[in-house]
Amino acid sequence: MNAPPSPPGAQRTDGSAVRIGALVPLTRPGWAEAGQHLLAGLELGVREVNDGGGIGGRPLELVVRDTAADPEKAAAAVDELARLGVAALAGEYHSVVARAAAARADALGLPFLCSSAVLDALTDRPTDQVARLAPAQSHGWRLYADFLLGAGHRRIAVAIQPSVYWASGTGILRDHLAPHGATVVELDANALTPTALCDALVDSAASALLLLVGHPDPAVPIVKAVRQDRRLAGLLVGAPAGQPEFASWATLLGADGAAIPFLRYLPERLGPLGARVETALRERLAEAPSFVAFEGYDAIAVLADVLRSEGADRARIAASWPHVAVEGTRGKIRFSRTPGISVWQWTRPPVQVVDRDPAQPDRFRVLHTG
Repeated sequence: MNAPPSPPGAQRTDGSAVRIGALVPLTRPGWAEAGQHLLAGLELGVREVNDGGGIGGRPLELVVRDTAADPEKAAAAVDELARLGVAALAGEYHSVVARAAAARADALGLPFLCSSAVLDALTDRPTDQVARLAPAQSHGWRLYADFLLGAGHRRIAVAIQPSVYWASGTGILRDHLAPHGATVVELDANALTPTALCDALVDSAASALLLLVGHPDPAVPIVKAVRQDRRLAGLLVGAPAGQPEFASWATLLGADGAAIPFLRYLPERLGPLGARVETALRERLAEAPSFVAFEGYDAIAVLADVLRSEGADRARIAASWPHVAVEGTRGKIRFSRTPGISVWQWTRPPVQVVDRDPAQPDRFRVLHTG
């Protein structure tokens, strides 16, 4: 099978380059908008490494493969990139896809720095091959549950589609909320039309609805239906997975997309490096960069640091995860072992609950931090 070419803008150098494989969702059914932000961060990181002299004088090359939110396609891409001689892998946004990629990378002994996927069980067994920048789902979603409790919500509905990721998130919420007397009601977003879902919400007596569904469908139709239903005027709509982070959310929903709290992995204030990278990413994307773009940049910053100290030997790269200490755009990056997490995990990634300001939808309000 012929390998698809790297997309325009990917670094291309000669055979002396140090190569990093990049897994990115760039076509549907993948969330291509998130993939474009992730790729922008990866590419900016590579460009800056090469502008600074590369890796011991050798250029860094990004070899990009589109996963399209397909676990089998991602696993095949890992096999291909391993044959092409990449020193390590970076990227991936979708948790279920990252899980397939991580399992294959582990089997091949290929280091994988997962930038954006949060599923706790990224691999079935503990592995030294995989490290992760995004916070584990259990950490972020418990923080979101604390936000709901603090806002007085004790009966919470979730509009959910079948997925390991959504099921995991529901379990985390239920386990964290139950000791506080709060309950979670599941509504099947595949079986219910938006109108029927509104009827079920009224019957449930829930004070909050969480969107554990894909974007734009069925998330956008559900939000529109809820916002237009007078019976649900006081209902909080939330999206812990971060759908409102991207510009398309505001474009498709306008004012209806504001005041929907979601998880965002940025600090309240960026430091000098983060501010400089934000400016560069904004120019590259022609819009405000999402936290996913920063995750992409930070992945390259970590891998470049490791490559400079350890070279391109895969075993040495994997062995270096516990020794990483890199200044990223969102804080100092260090990896450790966390109970219940099978991969090397950034110890303290920033986590916020934010929403879009109804008075100014392109502005984000910080509602809760952890």
